[in-house]
Amino acid sequence: MQSRELGASGLLVSPICLGTMTFGDPVSEQESIALVHQAVDLGITFIDTANNYEGYARFLGSPGGVTETIVGKAIKGRRDKVVLATKVSAPIGPGPQDRGLSPSHILREIDRSLQRLQTDYVDLYIMHWPDKHVPLDTTLSAMETIVRQGKARCIGASNFNAAQLCEMLWIADRQGGPRIVSSQIPYSLLRREFHHDLAFCERHNIGVTPYQPLQGGMLTGKYQRGKSLPSDSRAAEKPEWMWAMEDKYFDQLEVIEPLAAEIDVPMSQYALATTLQQPAMSSLIVGVKKSQHIEDAVAAASVRIPEEHADKIDAACPPPWHQPDPVRGS
Repeated sequence: MQSRELGASGLLVSPICLGTMTFGDPVSEQESIALVHQAVDLGITFIDTANNYEGYARFLGSPGGVTETIVGKAIKGRRDKVVLATKVSAPIGPGPQDRGLSPSHILREIDRSLQRLQTDYVDLYIMHWPDKHVPLDTTLSAMETIVRQGKARCIGASNFNAAQLCEMLWIADRQGGPRIVSSQIPYSLLRREFHHDLAFCERHNIGVTPYQPLQGGMLTGKYQRGKSLPSDSRAAEKPEWMWAMEDKYFDQLEVIEPLAAEIDVPMSQYALATTLQQPAMSSLIVGVKKSQHIEDAVAAASVRIPEEHADKIDAACPPPWHQPDPVRGS
């Protein structure tokens, strides 16, 4: 795989990033470590995790830490081969300081993450969710402290829209602190509400690293209209993490599948390749449970989508004219 720049970070990353949200449950520690090793051996140099991840056992306010611990064991002796990202902000307990982007929470959680990951620094420290209770300049001052202490090389944002990214760039310019180098957003052929932010990210050299590029498996072809759910699918294992299987999605899938067949690739590879060809894309975060999932994702990085498919994709999966505000919920 040919490496891509991660925004203005100076880091080069593989176009596929190993997502680790399933590590711990349903993927056991031993299996997870084997998947990390396989991914690195196949050229995946980018690993994404978070302080609240613990596989399917995760619930709102669960303590987290399970996945970071597993990743730390997996990259021991291989730390120099990977660009490592983790996140902070999601609830990890019931208390007021157990969530959000306050300096006290951020400065405490970076140390806990580093201890679990068995490393002195992360390459990318990501604000997981916006926090409407803390001013952005206060949050960015704490992130600057972490960078100056050498605990993180760069900082990124997750689930922030272009207006918020713009404000953070402005604050960085005003305060002389580190600038945002990456934006992690939900994005797939079926979910394009952040599509209009891609041009902003491209213009300001912010690398986009979308999660759920296969929309929880909906873009793999495993779900068929009117048929029962596969027993090992996320929809069967963790239905609360999935969209309802509505006819409108099957209408879209039934357009995408023949387009993939036209260039003789599986629909999953077609969906990943199409997303990779969007503006500002640095790396796709792909969650895996099996060895085959890694192999398919790596193969997708070499797929090229014909230009004439773009209009057909936009017709079947149109980007909305309006996108929601992640803070106000409108």
